[in-house]
Parts: sequence; C-alpha cells; structure tokens
Amino acid sequence: MAPRTDVFDLARLRLSAGEGRRLLLGVALGEFAFGNERYETDPPLVPVTLDISRMTHAGYALRLRFEAAVTGPCMRCLDDAAPVVAVDAREVDQEGGGEELSSPYVEGELLDLAACARDAYALGLPGQVLCREDCAGLCPACGANLNADPGHLHEPARDPRWAKLGEIRFE
Repeated sequence: MAPRTDVFDLARLRLSAGEGRRLLLGVALGEFAFGNERYETDPPLVPVTLDISRMTHAGYALRLRFEAAVTGPCMRCLDDAAPVVAVDAREVDQEGGGEELSSPYVEGELLDLAACARDAYALGLPGQVLCREDCAGLCPACGANLNADPGHLHEPARDPRWAKLGEIRFE
C-alpha cells in the first residue's frame, strides 16, 4: 500500500516541460453525510493513481484515478449498502491562464491531493446510496423489507367516506 499523502510537493519531481510521472499514493477520503446518515469510504486509505505532466510555461496537467465504495445504510430498505464509485478527475494549473486554467488544489508547487480526491469523489457519489439498483424498499404500511418478500401485500385501506356503506347488511 502506498503511503498516505494529503499534500504533495510537485517541485520535488523536477519535471521539465513535456515530462510526466505516474505515482501510486494513498488518500483518506473520510466520511460523507446524506441527510442525517453518515457514510464511510471503503477502504479507509484509498489507493490512487496520480498522473502529473509538466506543461510549457510552468504549469501542470493532473489526472487522478481511483475506486472506493461508500458504505452505510441503504436509503430505501436500511440494509447495508456499498456501491463502488469510480473517479477519473483532471485538473490543469497554469500560471497566468485565468480562472479556467487555475486549479484550486494547486498552491504554488503544492498539490492538496486529499481535497482534490475528496471533492472528485463527492461529485461522483450517487444521488441515493442503495444496496442494489432495483431495491424495492420498505412497505409503507408495516415497514417490512420488500426485497425479502416481493409478494408482500396488504388489503387496501377503505375510503372513510364510504365507511357507512360497509355497515349495511343484506340478509
């Protein structure tokens, strides 16, 4: 496993224009919150591949790739969920290039790898954390897990406006 790297010094690579390197590093993404639930990443220390290329005129092109599962309760049935999220993020930082060519993660020659990875992962997270794509959820009437009992049914509730008609007895 690669060592944990939160901030990486790009200058120590001593890259010349057009030169690049591929590094295998470890990043801790921490936990994420959806609603009132907390979700962890698995593994806690995520192995990442960082491609760094030196551009002409003192800039860097960065590519960050990794996969990690987000673990916690399913948002529909409350069972354990662990969908895997793949990240392939790119950043460009070139002095004097304006806002479009300025990365918020590069300050001078220092790359805030932890913040870059966390933000890229957060953008890749699904809208709902589910145990499986076709999760049926819980029964709204009794709370039974509909994944375990797909044929689960209840008598439909009677409309209270018609309740008096149910009292009529025909003999």
